[in-house]
Amino acid sequence: MAVTFQQENDTLVVMHISGLLKKSELDATQAAAAKQLAAKGNVSVKVLVIVENFQGWEGGADWGDMSFYAEHGDKMEKIAIVGDPKREADWMMFMGAGIRPSPIKFFPLGQVVQARAWLGQPAS
Repeated sequence: MAVTFQQENDTLVVMHISGLLKKSELDATQAAAAKQLAAKGNVSVKVLVIVENFQGWEGGADWGDMSFYAEHGDKMEKIAIVGDPKREADWMMFMGAGIRPSPIKFFPLGQVVQARAWLGQPAS
């Protein structure tokens, strides 16, 4: 699977993305995340997205669906993305930088510790 996520603690969700990202996998991950966010009530979370060995987005899928972000975006306090700097603009656009109220920051591969620090989370 190209997408996995885990609730690391009460305020941090960690997503790992690799390979070819399929819309069905992202939808399943978002559905599971939505259940966890709903269970938390009004508690916001910080999101760490780690992208490694990424091969792109599945062609022919409707990647413009923003319903998850519209419904749950206010529960995401900060988002840190760690990945290949060549894809920084793609990931910032994909994550909705500039249109969502929460800050999003990109970190090059190998800077997970710095991304965690920016999120205010200790290294795991």
